[in-house]
Amino acid sequence: MEGDKVYKWLEAINWEQLIVDWGIMILKLVVMIAVYFIVKSIGHKAIKKVFAKKAEKDQVHAGRTKTLQSILLNVFSYFLLFILLGIVFDLFGLDIKALLAGAGIVGLAIGFGAQGLVSDVVTGFFILLEKQIDVEDYVTVAGYDGIIEEIGLRTTILRGFDGTLHFIPNRQITSVSNHSRGNMQALVDITISNEVNVDETIKVLQTACDHVAQNEEAILEGPDVIGVQALGASEMDIRIICKTKNMEQWTVERKLRKVLNEVLQEKLQQ
Repeated sequence: MEGDKVYKWLEAINWEQLIVDWGIMILKLVVMIAVYFIVKSIGHKAIKKVFAKKAEKDQVHAGRTKTLQSILLNVFSYFLLFILLGIVFDLFGLDIKALLAGAGIVGLAIGFGAQGLVSDVVTGFFILLEKQIDVEDYVTVAGYDGIIEEIGLRTTILRGFDGTLHFIPNRQITSVSNHSRGNMQALVDITISNEVNVDETIKVLQTACDHVAQNEEAILEGPDVIGVQALGASEMDIRIICKTKNMEQWTVERKLRKVLNEVLQEKLQQ
């Protein structure tokens, strides 16, 4: 009996019209998705072009420009996605107002579970407002060291020096150590034997440091040999410090170590 009812129900369906209607609906859906990706691509290119022109014209800090560009791209993408969802709901005959009202009720129900998301957005907003970090800054956040690649509404993306990409929820950024603001300090310790003449060695090292300073544009002040830093049973450490351009301190340190080691080797051979 039940089988007869199902058969009659299936027989009453206008399959041709149903296939046509669903075919048209699917075609519209495919077209809308294609338009979404096209508009998204064009919008991203336009935003990047505007920021490139602004950076060139106003000479805005490159990191700040990339940060604002990243945020605007995020907002634009979310806005387009929201519009696409609204059109899809309308396509399937769903009442967008009822859905929004339902979303409000559901949102209230899961509000406690979404506290982390709200915290991410609020924290990200204040990070941007206070200009704590910018794209391409070298920072220490949430226990990670690296270069900021992207600052989003919910997460901050940081590239570690070993190449690892860290996705850090903004709420976990409770403190920020920004190593890319202002000049930096290069520090080098040279170990020598206790048997050598300290005063003469310091003079030799200082002469070599002065020569490096004349040929290295990244050095802003120094290098200065400040003297013995540590004393052991058979050897001692002599410390050299200087101020460098931002993000150039490691290059200067490597060059100083190379030059000072060569100078000491020549001195020992004499």
